[in-house]
Amino acid sequence: MGTTANAVAKIIVASRDNGVIDLTSRRAVMESIREAHLDKDRVSELIAKGHDPAHAVLIFTQNLVSLLSEALSELKPLRQFCRIVAKAEDEYMPSYPPVSPVTTSFFTMWALFDLQFGQSHETIGTCIQTISKDMPFPGWIEDAIGVMQASRMGFYVHCGFEERYVRLREIGTGAITRCFSSSGYQGQEGQIWFVRLVAPSNALVNYHVVKTTPYVLVGTTENMIEAYLAREITRLGNKPIPHDMDAHSFIMKHGPSPTHWNEYVFCAYSNFQEDAVFLSGVPDMKESLPCAS
Repeated sequence: MGTTANAVAKIIVASRDNGVIDLTSRRAVMESIREAHLDKDRVSELIAKGHDPAHAVLIFTQNLVSLLSEALSELKPLRQFCRIVAKAEDEYMPSYPPVSPVTTSFFTMWALFDLQFGQSHETIGTCIQTISKDMPFPGWIEDAIGVMQASRMGFYVHCGFEERYVRLREIGTGAITRCFSSSGYQGQEGQIWFVRLVAPSNALVNYHVVKTTPYVLVGTTENMIEAYLAREITRLGNKPIPHDMDAHSFIMKHGPSPTHWNEYVFCAYSNFQEDAVFLSGVPDMKESLPCAS
C-alpha cells in the first residue's frame, strides 16, 4: 500500500497529464507565487524590513507551503485533513489575544507540519516533500521545508543569554539550544517557555529560530512539567509510533490527540503582551487550567 503523500502525487501527475489540473506546471506555480508576492526577491525584502535572515527564509517557506496546501485541499486524500483543520479553526479561532490565545503562527505550523492524516500518517509538509520531486523546488526551499517538518513544540527553561540569542534547555531531553526569538520577546532566566524551535536550514546559520510567539508559563514549575511528560509517555504505552520517533518527540509534535496542544493553549491562557502570551497550569490537570470549561 502506498503512502498518502504518494497518492496525492499520483493524482496531481494524472490530473496534469489529463489536462485537468496543472499544479506541477512551473508556469502555474510561478503565477500563484507572484500573486502571493512569493517571488525570489521576497526573502530579500523581508530582510530589508528588519527580519532575521533565518527567520525570513522560514516566513517565505511557510507562506509557500500554505499556498500549495490550499491548492491541494480539494484532493480526495486530503479530505480528512480539511475536516480536522476546519473544525479546529471554528473551535480555537486562531489569531492573537484577546481574540484567541491560539496564535496564527502556532496554529499554522501545527496544521501544516504536525497534523497527521491518512493511513500512512502524513502531514501537509511530508506530502509537499514528495510532490517537490516533480516540481522541483530550489534546494534551499526543500531544506527549509525539511527543517520545518522536523520541528515540534517543546517545554524549555530559559537559561540566560548569549549575545542576541536566548539559551533554552528542553525539559525532558536536557538539550540546550541557542535561539533567535522571532517575536522579539527576550524574557528572563528561569522562565519556562512553550515554543517551537526550528533548526538551521543551511550551514550559514548556527542558531535555531523560535518560530512561534513564546508561550510563557506562570506558576507552573519544571518539576510539574517533567511529571506531566512522564505521565503522557506512560499513557502512550506500547502504541506504535510512526516515522521512528521517540515517545517524547511524538507527544510534543503530535500530542495524545490531534488538537491536544491547541486545547492546552486555549484552556491555559492567562494573559498576554505584544510579544508574548502567558499560560498557567498543567495540560492533563483540568482544574489547574484557568480557561478550562
